[in-house]
Amino acid sequence: MTPFGLKVRELRLKKGITQIALAAALGVSPAYLSALEHGRRGRPSWALVQNIITYFGAIWDDAEEIETLARLSHPKVMIDTSGLSATATEVANRLADVIKRLDEKDLEEILGRLNSSQK
Repeated sequence: MTPFGLKVRELRLKKGITQIALAAALGVSPAYLSALEHGRRGRPSWALVQNIITYFGAIWDDAEEIETLARLSHPKVMIDTSGLSATATEVANRLADVIKRLDEKDLEEILGRLNSSQK
């Protein structure tokens, strides 16, 4: 699952609508919406993200959160470390090797460190 897929599912369930109804309202297939919610599809298009924001009536911070989650929800990430240090390349490769074995606590700790480094 991706952060965007989880958010869409939460919004959909909160509103009490089915995947079929939301897919019809957005002009996508139910299979595509299911794949998007479960992280089996890449980033949604900008237009689809805007349609979702409009459908759920998200404004300001909520709309920005949906856009950010869409940007951060590509399930097959490639990291270009060319021109960076050997340490940066090692970190990227080690993370790729171990990410499937990390538990939620470890992942949240790493995410916390990344978030604090952006401040």
